[in-house]
Amino acid sequence: MPVSVRLRTLAALALLPAAVLAQTSRTRPVTDAEVARITRDAILIDTHNDIPSHTIEGYDISKPMVAQTDLKTMRGNLGGIFLSVFVDRTYVQGNHSANRTLQMIDTSMTDIVNKYPNDFIFATTADDIVRAHKQHKIAGLMGIEGGHAIEDSLRLLRDYYALGVRYMTLTHFNTNNWADAQGDENTPNVQHHNGLTPFGKDVVREMNRLGMMVDISRTADKTFYDALETSTAPIIASHSSCRAISNHTRNMTDEMIKALAAKGGVININFECEYLSQRYYDLMRPMLARIRPQMAEARRIADPVARQAAIDKVENEGYGSIPPPTLEEVVAQIDHAVKIGGIDHVGIGTDFDGSNCVPAVLSDYTKFPILTKALLEKGYSADDIKKIYGGNMLRVMRAVEQRAKELKNTPPIETTIEQADGKKPAAN
Repeated sequence: MPVSVRLRTLAALALLPAAVLAQTSRTRPVTDAEVARITRDAILIDTHNDIPSHTIEGYDISKPMVAQTDLKTMRGNLGGIFLSVFVDRTYVQGNHSANRTLQMIDTSMTDIVNKYPNDFIFATTADDIVRAHKQHKIAGLMGIEGGHAIEDSLRLLRDYYALGVRYMTLTHFNTNNWADAQGDENTPNVQHHNGLTPFGKDVVREMNRLGMMVDISRTADKTFYDALETSTAPIIASHSSCRAISNHTRNMTDEMIKALAAKGGVININFECEYLSQRYYDLMRPMLARIRPQMAEARRIADPVARQAAIDKVENEGYGSIPPPTLEEVVAQIDHAVKIGGIDHVGIGTDFDGSNCVPAVLSDYTKFPILTKALLEKGYSADDIKKIYGGNMLRVMRAVEQRAKELKNTPPIETTIEQADGKKPAAN
């Protein structure tokens, strides 16, 4: 190649964004030593893990079980874990959401973090995560899944923050009294709000003031845009993937990813099969229709142990009939998010132990060297991988913490949902 042509080529490459260069396949071989070093040095932060939903039922993470998460697979592989304080929508009935939230916080602390002090450090800040990594321990954090957990009370929101919760998903499957969810946006008998109500925006503002990350996974698209506009700190998607790759509405569109990144946020790629792969999602829907009669029959079983065993059998046989996503499909999700949002705005939120299916090749934390190798072969650098595995989330956490410091002299928001939304107080 003539020198002039080579120089022009180099100049053109210099103008390309890092996200594009990262997608250029690597030519030299990737060594096992390189993979081990990068995986070890990275602080892998999983922003969404549902193991508390199992420990609250008596599971002990020190004993290997049929799950993706236990101490053996976490040790030496995981830097930080956001334990999901998941509050199912059924707890809304009878105002049991707060009670369930407190129980889930307790199992996260009592049955996981405090039970195994040689393995965990309770963490609430980015610096805590770094400190845990230096001590070869796992930073245990908490994030609430389901905004109905606050029972329309900013006082409860503040209580949860004081107990250590550092993010909240504004909705779960269900639309609550102040935010629309993705899961029921086409359900005709649900009262929707066209995104966030005035009180919902106050929830976001109070989260900013406290230093609690705003999580938009599972929200309706309009709720996402309202939260993004309202928040004065970066927001996150704790466990979402790219809709351009799998068109499930739980995933984020390219426009949403760009908007999230423009305000400093991070999309954490969800490992649940249907969110990763269009192929899997297309096969899953007829499978669910096929097993629906067996599932209904299983749910009619009176004995609770036998009922759960029957439900598990039907689910395992149904989901097991579809080949799970491949490593290449996982990499494609990460690569697309980087291409759209940039290398500084992508992370990992596995949804382990909250999913019916995850890729077999990445079914627990011991498998992450496989992903490291695949990303290196794709052309990602060691620094790129460290950002994806945890560096980007550390940056967001520090930005949220800094915003809270700036707002520390701002008085707590005291409005009730009735005051904010102009509703009449409920009769006593």
